[in-house]
Amino acid sequence: MSHTFLFHPAIWIGSGTFWCQDGQPLPAECRTEVAHRSECWLLAGTLKVLGSPPVEFVNAYCIEPPGRNGAALKWHSENATLGKLHGTFSIIGSSILSVYRSESAGYHGADHLRRIDDDNYESTGMLLLEERRLSSWQVLLRRASG
Repeated sequence: MSHTFLFHPAIWIGSGTFWCQDGQPLPAECRTEVAHRSECWLLAGTLKVLGSPPVEFVNAYCIEPPGRNGAALKWHSENATLGKLHGTFSIIGSSILSVYRSESAGYHGADHLRRIDDDNYESTGMLLLEERRLSSWQVLLRRASG
């Protein structure tokens, strides 16, 4: 199966639901841009939680370009709240699974991207601190045209 998310430079726009630690669902909007550079692939995105007040999470990943089989891609990121993060994107059939952990704190989590078609993915994920779930989300991503 051929994936478009990550593997083709594009802008992805999405909306869905974000759940805080208390389980309260809040509407969310996101935007992610994937760019391919020779030294690394860049994934830069925002997730805006439309609560009162709104909160915006900003992420920027540097992804090692895939080797021959392209089934696993290592990535790293620096996050103001979570610190240095290290993770791996793994291709599993119609899914891209990312698992990650903080270098210095007990933060870790996972994000599951399910391919619907070339232009649409569903992203479901969670962030944990030790064994406690801090947040989770589910958003539909659509590749922006043009």
